[in-house]
This record gives sequence, C-alpha cells and structure tokens, in this order.
Amino acid sequence: MYYVKLTIEKSAIGNLTNLQPFFVNDSIQHADELQMTTTCKDVTDQRECRCLSGHKWSDNVCQSNSKCCGDNTCTFPKNSSHVCVSSNTVTIKGSIRIKGTRFRGCLADEQSEKFQNCSNELLYEMKKVYSTLSGFDVLQITRYSVGSIIADFQVTISKHTSPQDLIDKSQSLTTSLMASLSLDTTGFVHLTMPDNPVRYSSMQKLVCTSQEDLNTTAVWRLRYNNGEVFPITNGTEADMTSTTRMYNLTLKNISASWKGEYTCEFHQEKSSLNISHRASAVMDVALLPNIHIATVPQFPRCQNKDDLLEVRGKCLIREDNENYTVTWTSQEMNAKIITLKADRSFGEIVYAANTVVGCDSSAQTPKLTCTFQNRLNQRKDASVDINVIHVGESFCEAEGDWGDTKAGFTAVLQCKDTDGRRQRKCSHSSTWEQEESECVNHDVSKVLRTAHTVDIGLGSVNENAAQVFYQLGNVTNNTRAINTNANMRATVGVISILSQKQSIMLSGSGMDDFLESSSNLMEKSLENSWKGMVENRNMSLAETYMTSVEKLIEAANITSNNTKQNIEVATCNKEQGSRCTNIAFGVTVDLESADNGSVRTTGFKQLQNYLPQTDEKYDINSIVMSTITQKIHSGSVVVEIKFPLLRPRSRNVEIKCVSWDKVTRQWSSDGCEWMGPSNDGHCVCRHLSSFAILMAKNPIVLPGMTEITMYGLSISVISLVINLAIELIVWRALVRTNTLYLRHIAQVNISLCLLVADCCFLASNKPKEISEIWCKTFVVLKHFCYLSMFFWMLCLSSTLLHQTLFPFHIVSKKNYLKFGITLGYACPLLIVVITVLCYSSGAEGMYFTRDTCWLVYSGLFRGSIHSFIIPVGTIVFINVSSMMLVIMKLLHHPKTTEAPCDKTAAKTIIRTIILLTPIFGVTWIFGFGVTILDLTSGIMASVVNYVFVLLNSFQGLFILLTTHLGDKLTRDALLKHLKKKASASDSSTTLDTIMKK
Repeated sequence: MYYVKLTIEKSAIGNLTNLQPFFVNDSIQHADELQMTTTCKDVTDQRECRCLSGHKWSDNVCQSNSKCCGDNTCTFPKNSSHVCVSSNTVTIKGSIRIKGTRFRGCLADEQSEKFQNCSNELLYEMKKVYSTLSGFDVLQITRYSVGSIIADFQVTISKHTSPQDLIDKSQSLTTSLMASLSLDTTGFVHLTMPDNPVRYSSMQKLVCTSQEDLNTTAVWRLRYNNGEVFPITNGTEADMTSTTRMYNLTLKNISASWKGEYTCEFHQEKSSLNISHRASAVMDVALLPNIHIATVPQFPRCQNKDDLLEVRGKCLIREDNENYTVTWTSQEMNAKIITLKADRSFGEIVYAANTVVGCDSSAQTPKLTCTFQNRLNQRKDASVDINVIHVGESFCEAEGDWGDTKAGFTAVLQCKDTDGRRQRKCSHSSTWEQEESECVNHDVSKVLRTAHTVDIGLGSVNENAAQVFYQLGNVTNNTRAINTNANMRATVGVISILSQKQSIMLSGSGMDDFLESSSNLMEKSLENSWKGMVENRNMSLAETYMTSVEKLIEAANITSNNTKQNIEVATCNKEQGSRCTNIAFGVTVDLESADNGSVRTTGFKQLQNYLPQTDEKYDINSIVMSTITQKIHSGSVVVEIKFPLLRPRSRNVEIKCVSWDKVTRQWSSDGCEWMGPSNDGHCVCRHLSSFAILMAKNPIVLPGMTEITMYGLSISVISLVINLAIELIVWRALVRTNTLYLRHIAQVNISLCLLVADCCFLASNKPKEISEIWCKTFVVLKHFCYLSMFFWMLCLSSTLLHQTLFPFHIVSKKNYLKFGITLGYACPLLIVVITVLCYSSGAEGMYFTRDTCWLVYSGLFRGSIHSFIIPVGTIVFINVSSMMLVIMKLLHHPKTTEAPCDKTAAKTIIRTIILLTPIFGVTWIFGFGVTILDLTSGIMASVVNYVFVLLNSFQGLFILLTTHLGDKLTRDALLKHLKKKASASDSSTTLDTIMKK
C-alpha cells in the first residue's frame, strides 16, 4: 500500500475523483476509496493539524509527542509530513504451524541462502493470500520455531475489512500450505470506556462492539498491574448483557477491585483455524480508603481545671496509589490543628495531627475529624470523640498497654503485627473488665477479604471458592497461627460466607481443600479457640461451622467418599424404594425413603464438645453425624444410626437419641428414639438433621428406693441382733441333739454374716462422702460377708436335705463344724482373694466402682460382679432344689399312712416355702432380674428392682419371723425362759416384802 501526501486548495477538493495516474505508475496496482484524513492550517511559523472523523494520529506520532494521541489537534513545524491514519486499523498477530518438509529450510541459519529462499517463499505464499484483503498494508514474519515448522507473523490492515473475509482467506492459506493457524486481532472489535479516572462507588458501563456479527459471545477479562488476569462473569457487582454486535458490561460498584486493563474478546474456531478478536482499554479509579481513627492518649487526663492537654489524632489507611488530600477539622474545640508528616510502613500510612483540649467541664464532647479527598474531589471522613477525664471524674488507672480510661468507656488498641483491634472496658465502678481481642492473623484476614469477593463477578465463582479453600487449607495447617478465638471466628466466617453464596458447587481439588481446612479446625489443639467472646447473635460459633459445612456439602459435586482426620463424608446414590447405607468414622447410617437421589453423611470429630448443651443432667457421648440429601424428600424418612459410644454406658444410665433443632438451637429428642440397652448406640429418627447421643450423668434412681433400702436394712440389723440374742438365750434349752446343733450353728453364722454385710452397706450408703480406701474396704467386707452368708445357707440346706433323705444317718458335731467353717468361710475368702488379685489388686474401676461402693458390672460375663453372681446363683439353685425335695418328701408319706388331703398338702407347701425362703436366700433370685434387666428397658425392670429391695432389705426381719419366732420349739424355749425370769422376779419381790414385815 502506498501513502501519498497531497496538498491542495480547499476549493479544489471536489476535483479529487480521478487522480490515480498522477501518483500510481503501476498497472497492477490501483487506488480506491480516496478519503481525506487530515486538515491543517498555518499558524505563524507552525502548522496546526487535526484528524478527521474515523482517523487518529499514528502510534509513531503519539510516541514522539504525548499531546498528539487519538484525534487531538496537534501543532507541527511547517515542513512536517505527519498525517492521520484510519482509526479502524486492524492488526493481526498470528502463528502458522506447517506440516511436512517443504519449508524446513526456514529453520536454517538466518544468514544462509537456504533460510532466505525459504522465508521469501513462505512470505510470498502468505502475501498472495492476505494482500487481497481490503486495506492490506503490510505482512511480516517475526520468528521461526520448532514444532513442525512454526512461523509467527504480523499483518496490518489500514482500514475496515470484513472478519468473514479474513476467515475465508485464512482457511484458503491453511489448505494450500497444509497448516493450522492461530490468529489474534485488534481493530475488528472496539471497546468504549468511561473517562478516566472514574468515581469511587459509582456505576459504570463498558460497551464492546464488533463491525459484523461474529456469531459468538464476548468474553470479558480484567488484568491487574501485577499481571493477574480474571475472567469477568455475572455477579453481585458485574452484569453482562448483549444485543446484536453490542455487548455491555455494567459495573455496579466501582472499587479498587475493578481497576486495571479490560479486554473484550471473541473466539472463532474453524477447521485448522482459531481466531481471537479483542479490544483492550484501561480503567483508572479514583479511590477512597477505609479509615481507622484514634487519639493519643485516648482519654486525656486533667490534673487541674485550667490545664491544656496536647492530643494527637491518627488516621490509618492501607497504602494504595491514590494521592489523597488530607484535612483535619474539629468540633467544640478552639485550638489550632497542626498537621504532621505522613508515616508509611508495612503497607500502611498514618496521617497525624496535633491539637490542644482544655480541662474546663464542657457540656459538649470535643470531636476530631480527618477527611480524605481523591482526584475527583470525592471525600470520606472519620471522626473520634476526645473523652477528657476531668478533675474528680472516675477512671481506671493505666495497666500494661492500657492507658488511663474514663469510667463507663471502652479503650481500643490497634493489634500489633495482626489485623483488628483489642478492646477493654472500664466499668462504672472504675475497675477493668476482661480484655476482648479481635486480633486476626494477616493471612486469615486476607482469606476472609477474598471470600467476600468470590461472587462479585471477577472470575468463576466455583474457581474462586476453590482458591479460597486452598489458601484457607494452607493457613489452617499451621494450628499455632490460628490458636485464638478471634482467628477461629474469622476462619469459620470464611466457611460461613462461602456457604451463603448460592451458585457455589465445589468439586475435585476444591472439595478436597474445603474438607481439609474444615478438618483442621477440629484439631484438639484448637479446643480453647472455640471458647471465648460470645457474640451478640443467636447462633453459636460451632453451629455456624456445622450448618455452613452442611450447606457446602449438600451443594457439592461428590461422587466418592472423602476422609480427613476429623471429617469424613460418605455418599451413596439411592434408588427409589431401596435402602441407602453410609459409614463414617465407624458410625453406620441407613436411610429408607420412597424417593431417590444422593444421600450424604458427614461425621465430625470433636464438634460434639463445642455445640451448646444446656441439659445439665446429660453429657454428649458420640460424635456428631449429619445426614442430608440433594433432593427434598416428599414422603416419610427413616434414618437408622448405629453409634459407637465415646464412653461405655454404665448400668441403668439413660441414653437419648437427639438431633439438632435449628429453631431452639439445642439438641432435641423429638422424632428420634433409642432402641434400648441391648444396643446402646442404636437410634432411629424420622427426619434428616445432625444427630448425636446424649447420656445421663447418673444412673436412674427409682423413687423411694433409697428410703426403702435404709429403713429395711436398719430394721434388718435390729432383727439380726435380736436373732443372735434369742439364740444365746435358748441355746442350752434347745440345742440338745446333733440335728438342732447343726441347724442353729448355721442360723447363727447366717445372721452374723448378714449383720456385718448390712452394717457395711449402711456405712457406704453415700460413696462420695467417704474416701477411696474406706470404699474399697467396705466392698471387700460386703463381698466376703454376703458370700459367707450364702455358703452357710448352703450348709443349712445340705443338712436339711441330708436329714430328709437319710433320717437315720447321724453327722457328728465336730465333722459338721469343720464342714461348715470350711464351706462358710474358707470358700468365700478364697473367691474374694482371687477376685481382688485378678482385677489389678482391687483397683478402682476394675474391682469396684466409687459410684456405688460395690463390684463392677461391665456387661454379661464381664466385670468383677460375676465373682459374686455365679456362686450365689449356684447356691440359690441348690437351695431351691433342696427345698423342692423337702416339700416332695413331706407330701409323700409311707403307704401305711393315710394320704393327706389337698388342703393339708397346700398348707404344708406354703408353710415350708415361707419358712425356708428367707433362710435359703431364695429372695435373691430377683437379684438376677436386677442384674439382667436394665432400668432403661421399661416398667418390668422397675417392678423387679422394687421387689428385690423390699424382700432383701428386710431379709433380717424375715429370718427373725420365720426361723425363730415361726419355729415352735424356739418359741416354746423362749417363752419358758421369759416365764422363768418373770417367776424369779415375783419370788424375789415376795421375799423382800416378808423381810420388810
């Protein structure tokens, strides 16, 4: 293309219709679309020129004179030849990849003839195609590289041309050279921008237009000065709309985030051809800062009423590229304000000013204000009251970092090396309250700021969220850096903010980073970070964490289980009518419903320790399990959960299956049911939620049980003492045969053992009020004495059975005494000693428990209690069998004897049972029911417990009534002794009377 400078008179412009022969002397070339580009006029020794519509000064002119850019009027020397060029100039930068070996010489040395021939040939082939474009100016090959044959080139077109024509020509070139092309163009697309700089917080509209309909959608990008590039999408601060060949980007709230270079780009792809049409422009923003204002000192203190106090005001902002004009003003102050030099450090600028306040009591509080003004005269200010401590007013004296503070006010300090503030209130009584710190790690603060902007329209929301969680994961990996309540609140705040973004759907590495960072917050080392300042809101920090994690998991694209140290997510795809099972941290969750869809179960370790639990009677005893579905279920839902308990459940301790109530913000048992003591951790709930298990702190205590036990044992102790007294009284008169000797020896030892055991039981009735050693001593004594009682009962039943079966066989007193002592004391002692040795030498929690001062029951055939249950059970079985044999023997006399009637037989059976049941320990059969049946299992267990306590707490009384008072021989001997005493007393009285006479 030839450029010609033609200077003519203005009146001759109409004759410029057929000038081709004058300046083109080539039959191949031709001139068309003759246009005026520049008008000039002479001014003294210079020439003043301007570009006509559709033209601009060339880049060379703009670079030599910054005032001659765009279509501005410019002044040149008279002999200059500068002319305007078309503003529709199109620049094409491309890369062609050629297959085969035809142009392999282009990779040779640039000075070689081979390279020159190859390069010229390729340039000719390309020019042959592109020179036919309307307005073609120049084509240059800029570089060759390896990868087949790759040539980078640039084409300049000086006026408007058709994008479709470019596509057609480029496809022709790829076909002829068997190559693929990648082109980037500027000039086909135009970007209209607002005038720079733009106002802070304003709404601005960017318009991207194309010369023709490109049959594709515009892609917007923003490039920061540091090189970061973000795609622009629809968001809270960006809105993209389009009409034919016009694409609009509306920015609703201009801030520093929208400062940079904007690019509008269209992508076209054809076979072996990839074209990008783009236009770029820079937006400069006149910024306004966030201001933190304070005074030094915060509370100036007056010593005398006529004092004048110097006060320094400080306004702190983050450093940016805006050159602010800062002014200071005051209210209720007459003193001059002296502005100081700004102090820059660590990305922050502190503007300061000095002034003076008086100590006279003024009705109005002095106020200091700093105002920041940007290039467009927009203003932002911040004010602070100067609260003077006047003479006689109450205040808190300086302490550490905290200066003198007026009573009823709060002192505020900027955090050192972290973001945020520290606060400490001085109460009305002039005493310091607890410090409240909002100091947040710089990295956490940065992630929190980024979380707020993920959906403003800069970049993909999901990619932005994934990047935030990647950063959060790096921050939370160092638990020491976030081990404060303020850092924890900020970190949970990040998760909470992202959970409220409706369009976020995590997947892949983003989901993995999210779970990793969420798991890090549950580390045990951060336990104290969850406790601290209570915010004025309904939702606790732990609940905010839980609900936020649940929301993000519900919206996420999860295809497989994901396990972290403190969080595990299990998922299954439920088909209609089927059952879905998830397992997380050993907790099995089965969901049954009529609907289908994805079911997600999340297990949280440690979270149970941080969620509010206001029921003081219960402690949480499981991890928290959350079950959610991606679809809302239309019908009923049954969720069956099998928890492993964190602490084993003791006998008779109640368990509640609970879910988190989002209305009351507490654990609630509504809709959940515990399946009973046979499976401690088994729950069934009829709704979706977060689930856990609450376990009572103390076992169930039946009403009146303690009173019955105490009264019963007291009466039994008295009755047993009476028993022993009766035995002592009637022994000589009654015990005259071997049979009676054997019987009464056993009765005396049974009463003695039961007396000692009952006394020990009464002494250990309140385990928490006695020491561990005394508790252990009483357990050993009770264990031994109760066993001895039963073994002596065995001796008694054995004697009775022997006499019934072998009435003529006589056992000597000496042999029986040896047998009784061996069985009644040696065997129990051996059992107790072995048990103590087997259970860690009688250790607490192994051999006995401090809660009851009795043996340990850990389940069926587990626990030291079985060293008592098994011998007792065996003895009771033998005693019942002996009693049945005695009854049968009484009912079956020899054939010569007349058979008793049914009434007499019934009386015999009832009398025998009544007389032998207490002394044979048959009532302890109910003890097996007490052991087997847990009080949480229902009413039957309560009934068995009441029957057992009633029968056995009064066992001493029953023995007295049946064995002594119910026995005719004993009654007769006792009455005879009492009459004898009475007669002796009467005789003595009569003798005394005669002597007096």
